[in-house]
Amino acid sequence: MPKTPMIATTDSDNENPLDTVAERLQAQANTLTRAERQLSDLILDNYPVSALGSITTVAQAAGISTPTVARLVQKLGFKGFPEFQAELRRELEARISGPIAKHDTWIRKAPEGHILNRFAEAGIINIRQSFGQIEAETFDASCEMLADKKRAVYVVGGRITRTMADYFYLHMQVIRPRVTHIPTISNAWPHYLLDVEPGDVFVIFDVRRYEASTLKLAEMAHERGATIVLFTDQWRSPIYKLATRYFCSRIVVPSAWDSSVATMLLLETMIADVQERLWSDTRARMESLEEMFDRTRFFRKFT
Repeated sequence: MPKTPMIATTDSDNENPLDTVAERLQAQANTLTRAERQLSDLILDNYPVSALGSITTVAQAAGISTPTVARLVQKLGFKGFPEFQAELRRELEARISGPIAKHDTWIRKAPEGHILNRFAEAGIINIRQSFGQIEAETFDASCEMLADKKRAVYVVGGRITRTMADYFYLHMQVIRPRVTHIPTISNAWPHYLLDVEPGDVFVIFDVRRYEASTLKLAEMAHERGATIVLFTDQWRSPIYKLATRYFCSRIVVPSAWDSSVATMLLLETMIADVQERLWSDTRARMESLEEMFDRTRFFRKFT
């Protein structure tokens, strides 16, 4: 799973901290005791709501002692349980915030300088942090699955993320056969699920204000034995619990809208990798496609 180095500092006024609590837990996974792992599993199971009770309630729910809770919180870089919970509440607020709240947050905290510079800086930070937390093994395994022509590939997006889904689908359809773009109209989903076989790959896009309908589709695909590759944000869609591989991209920029820059760069990198794995077949498909374009005179040529 994606992993990022643990940063022991936090800025409660910043919507885009260097590490969410979930990322810190993942980074510390190999250092946790058995009791601390129980608490980590509890926190991640219904993240971040599951750790918003009192320290006693959280300890009882995990079946551990309150000192264990305190030790884990300090191991994650927080001074105490109240600071830890304040960060979780901030993350929860960020996950459910709409465009107006996002805009107002940036207006209050907007640094000086032209929007071009501020936006570019935010985008570069998003890319650096997003790519920095991806393990090569996770990326390679995902590309290997997508290049496996024995597996059908289904691509799913939501209200906003359907544009990324369409972009990814268009390229994958050229690269390999048996690629399907499932529309956002949920009443058509059962027709697409009919042909899903165990091992088929569902590429799903879901970012904050996570869509209940997309989660339901993921559950149904998972029940049919499909493998899920999820593209989400730093707070993670609930679909991550069903995903075999998931990628968390930073999305916050000085705008009422979230940014897709980091996710798009990751998609283009993945497209390039799968293309190279299948190049001999992909080249033949491209040649056939170009021949059809020539016959239909779809594109204007200057020769």
